[in-house]
Amino acid sequence: MLDRSIGEFSRFVIISLGCTILGFTSGNWSLALIAGLAAYLISLLWQQQRFNRWLANGRRGPAPTAFGIWGEIYDDFYRMQRRHRREKQKLHAMLRRVQDSTGALREGIVALENGDHLAWWNPAAGELLGLQASDSGQSLVNFVRDPGFVSYMHSEDTDSQEPLTLPAPGNETLRLQLEVTRYGKDEALVIVRDITRLHNLEQMRRDFVANVSHELRTPLTVIAGYLETLQGSDMAPPAWQRPLAQMGEQASRMTTLVNDLLLLARLETSERTGDDMPVDVQELMERVAREARSFSGGRHQIEVHSETHNCICGDASELYSAFANLVLNAVKYSPEEGEIKLRWWQDSLGGHFSVEDRGIGIDPMHIPRLTERFYRVDPGRSRDSGGTGLGLAIVKHVLLRHDGEMSVESTPAQGSTFTLHFPQQKVAGKVEKTPEVVAGT
Repeated sequence: MLDRSIGEFSRFVIISLGCTILGFTSGNWSLALIAGLAAYLISLLWQQQRFNRWLANGRRGPAPTAFGIWGEIYDDFYRMQRRHRREKQKLHAMLRRVQDSTGALREGIVALENGDHLAWWNPAAGELLGLQASDSGQSLVNFVRDPGFVSYMHSEDTDSQEPLTLPAPGNETLRLQLEVTRYGKDEALVIVRDITRLHNLEQMRRDFVANVSHELRTPLTVIAGYLETLQGSDMAPPAWQRPLAQMGEQASRMTTLVNDLLLLARLETSERTGDDMPVDVQELMERVAREARSFSGGRHQIEVHSETHNCICGDASELYSAFANLVLNAVKYSPEEGEIKLRWWQDSLGGHFSVEDRGIGIDPMHIPRLTERFYRVDPGRSRDSGGTGLGLAIVKHVLLRHDGEMSVESTPAQGSTFTLHFPQQKVAGKVEKTPEVVAGT
């Protein structure tokens, strides 16, 4: 830039000296100098006008040719124009590659702007959601009218929520999974997956488990009845008593497993009616405690602590299953004379039910998988205790139907604490009372 200024100043000095010398030879140097400088100024203004017209036309075509500082400016702009053109071509090529790659994806991709308005989508999304080119700029909820999706889109924290599964718009046989990721300012990316095959396979598995479990109930009832008859009569030889007792235990265990499978199938397939009834937590805890004491046979100390008298709005039988499974698990995995505490309290977050034991504890690596079907921390010990491996899976599904969550705190060889958390809207009838303890052995 300094070289250009020096060069242009040199031209200005040369023009001024030339005009002055010419003026001395003609006898009027001042007029010649003024005329030369005026011509120089007019030349600069004319080049500036050419430059302004070129910019006003969008810099179409090559830059104008000139000499002096304007020529150098035109050359710089020409180089910048070429560089910009090359970068633009690279961006266009990159955009085409992105469009080609997203167009080849089986998953649908929808870009949203201004919250939930359609900005762009790939062919797969257009096919799955029934979108057309003329739909650009419209709200996505105009095409996916499922109430669950509308609530999902209007949620402020969609990134932390699980993907939503719902029927495809206009085609109830297709099942879609939609996941929303927000970025930038009021922008979002929606991933649409066709999970019809997985949904059908899962439905087939559920139907199979439910049907097989239902069909097993009758033969198990017959077998258990005959075994009980043989054990209670003198028809069986003394040497058969031990095998008959073992067969009776296994038949009882199979019956428990079938009942748990049927309960899980019902929890998974049946829809919540919404007719929640208030369930007295105090009565529920005492009922579960009585059953646990009977199951323990006096080998454990079971205490019930209720800090507030509340009701949970929900299904009484399902809530009983969740509470009972946690307490019976604590009995199964606690040593004799072990202490088991059942506690209920309420705070600003809702109601909480915990079961604390001083049993064998659980290694932290197993905790994320505890609610999986048939998952066992110690398979041998679980079989000895008579567990089916479905108790915590039942608890998980009951909580899902009651908008609750479960947390687990455990230390190996020191014990575990399982806590069920119910949201505030599910807890009713808050009546403060003096904390009481119902203890038993």
